[in-house]
Amino acid sequence: MAEKSAVGFIGIGIMGFHMARRLAEAGFPVSAWNRTRKKATALERFGVRIADDASDAAKGAGAIIVMVSDGPASDAVIFGTEGDDGVLAAMDDGATLVVMSSIPMATAAAQGRAAKDNGLRYLDAPVSGGEPGARDGTMTIMAGGDQDAFQDLQPVFSVMGRSTHVGPAGTGSLAKLANQVIVGNTIQTVAEALLLAQSGGADPDAVITALQGGFADSPILQNHGRRMIAGNFEPGGRCAIQLKDTRTAVELAHAHDLELPVTSLVQQAYESLVEQGRGDLDHNAVWLELRRRNGLETD
Repeated sequence: MAEKSAVGFIGIGIMGFHMARRLAEAGFPVSAWNRTRKKATALERFGVRIADDASDAAKGAGAIIVMVSDGPASDAVIFGTEGDDGVLAAMDDGATLVVMSSIPMATAAAQGRAAKDNGLRYLDAPVSGGEPGARDGTMTIMAGGDQDAFQDLQPVFSVMGRSTHVGPAGTGSLAKLANQVIVGNTIQTVAEALLLAQSGGADPDAVITALQGGFADSPILQNHGRRMIAGNFEPGGRCAIQLKDTRTAVELAHAHDLELPVTSLVQQAYESLVEQGRGDLDHNAVWLELRRRNGLETD
């Protein structure tokens, strides 16, 4: 695609807003659509055109980016629902469909086949980095699918972060699952370590400082660890989304006759949080679940 070809953006959530904003500020003509229109209209001040529906956002665009909650939601946008033909039918020949949602590997592979059958190119390119990464353009982008499309989309991806092509359609989603396993499991481990330190009489914030630069250090320890002990559970990545991705990883492992014992235990923690009505809290809220299980929760 030409460096500043039009981009259609579907899904203006916590991260999608910043992604679409950055593209518009970089000079791309952007048309955005969101099921709740009010979330999209906030982009108008950055020069983004607000589309009437998903198909309208797709018309005339060299690339359509889908950033919705899950596989079923992305399928509904792409293939349409009753009374809506979906973006696949509205896209120009040769355009690229880029699904940046976290979806199952099989869903991405099926979308890739459908795109090819319709004369379109396809990339499943989920992201990591949360709201700060989307805001600052420092996301990690894991792309599977058409290699030429990946190269052509570099002007777009570079506005949002660092991108890597990892294989055929579906492998971007597979890489994101690996990412989510590491993130979810590490958040749980950090919560356990800090609770142990706090309960033993150490200042957990000072412990985080003490561990900085060592093998136990990580962005999750420095960021989520400090937010946990400060009681800051403002969502960047929601518990409900972490649960979705963790479940998907465990299900895929079972399909390959693999056992993921730690991930399965972490899944239980997120299931409990969602059952308690805490699904919209940040995934660092495993701190609250750990305190609840130990009889330490006060609210």
